This record gives sequence, structure tokens and C-alpha cells, in this order.
Amino acid sequence: MEPRLDYQHAFPEGYQGMLHLEAIIRRSGLEPSLIELVKIRASQLNGCAFCLDMHTKDARAHGETEQRIYALTAWHEAPFFTERERAALAWTEAITNIQQGHASEDAYAQVRLQFSEEELVKLTYAITQINSWNRIAIAFRPEVGSYQPPKATAKA
Repeated sequence: MEPRLDYQHAFPEGYQGMLHLEAIIRRSGLEPSLIELVKIRASQLNGCAFCLDMHTKDARAHGETEQRIYALTAWHEAPFFTERERAALAWTEAITNIQQGHASEDAYAQVRLQFSEEELVKLTYAITQINSWNRIAIAFRPEVGSYQPPKATAKA
């Protein structure tokens, strides 16, 4: 598909605002691997090729296994996700597919067993943020496949 327009240049303040929230989420204390799993799962549900390309690459760059990435669409049956990850993925599906049950009490109860109030709010921001990115990418069709994750920096 051909890109439609360059949303970063058409509304740089909006793009910078999204990047600012992204940075806050990354510093939130939630596990980076969990955040990437949530981003991949929401992007799968939304059918966002650009974000799937980006976040699978980011997840691998941060040490996520191919096995877990490949099995993410069937996480309910896959044995290699923790209870915390399962709760986050269930909440991701509930928030992403809001038209299918408005974040059910079951999904909420499951996620509350694994996340404090503060963590749950942070997780919900992470989920809504990737859903926003998905919708922007789907609307304006940035080039898929060209993204490369930033080089990991050496730790002191």
C-alpha cells in the first residue's frame, strides 16, 4: 500500500505529544517485555502491519523469543506466558475490543489479581497508546518494513 501522508510533519505537535506519552509509559516501571507483548497483541487485533513490524523487531531486540512472539495469537493455549502476562493480554483484548463487552468484569478481576491499581492504570495507558498508534498508522499507511530498532546502549 502506498503511504497516504506524512502525519509526523502534518501535525508535529500531536506527534511529539504521542512520543512524550510513549516515553512516560516506557519509564512507568512496567516490564519492557510486557509492554512489547501488549503492543504486539493489540496490533494483531487491529491488523496494523506497521506496528506489528516495529514491535516484533523491538521485542526481539530486547531479548523476546521467537517462540513467544509466534504464539502470541494463541496465548490462551500456549504454556510459556506467565500469569501476569496472561492477565495483561486478557486486559489488552478487553480494551482493544471494547465493542465486544466493554472490558468485562472477568477480565478486570483477572488483571487486578496481578497488577496494583497504579500498575493497572499504567498498563491501560500502554494499551490505549498502542491502539492510538495503530489507528494513526492504519489511517495514513506509513511504509511497512523499513523500521529498525535503535541500537542497544552499553550499560555502565
